[in-house]
Amino acid sequence: MNLSRRSLFAVTGGVVTAALLKPRLAAASAVEPALLSRALAALDKHDIPNRDVIAVADFSLPSSTPRFHLVDVAGGRIVSHLVAHGRGSDPAHTGWLQRFSNEPRSMATSAGAFSTADVYFGAHGKSIRLVGLDATNDNAMSRAIVVHAAWYVSPDMARAHGVLGRSEGCFALSDASLAEVAERLGPGRLIYADKI
Repeated sequence: MNLSRRSLFAVTGGVVTAALLKPRLAAASAVEPALLSRALAALDKHDIPNRDVIAVADFSLPSSTPRFHLVDVAGGRIVSHLVAHGRGSDPAHTGWLQRFSNEPRSMATSAGAFSTADVYFGAHGKSIRLVGLDATNDNAMSRAIVVHAAWYVSPDMARAHGVLGRSEGCFALSDASLAEVAERLGPGRLIYADKI
């Protein structure tokens, strides 16, 4: 099915649905198809006001691989970035996420659907607050799980050490990646995190 953005909005009354977009995105996707399907289902399930761009974090990949995917839902374009996971998710620092957790003080990454909230300037500079939308991540606000830049996330770090550093559960990106992610995601968009 090859639909233009205009015809998609006409067919759906302005609401872009996963059923219409799944075949188009799967063909162009650098994202694991099963994970993309879950993300699009989450987009349909939750009240996400801005549905043009989503992010999918594929934590079944190692930290040295770009696995934070910005997905242009209507156009199918995908741009991938490095992202660190929490030290509580990878205690041995292998570069592979071993477990998710929603528990306070776990320092682990949480799985599920998040909605981006406001952009603010904190300890890590420019950051994006996140609201957890599922039972697996509904402590995101109280745990201060955000998207931020970190010195330990870069292609040079991945090449030199074979792994990125680890966050305290946040989605930590490189400075350059954070600039693009903050510009393209902004408030009221979906981030979906999981592994296959």
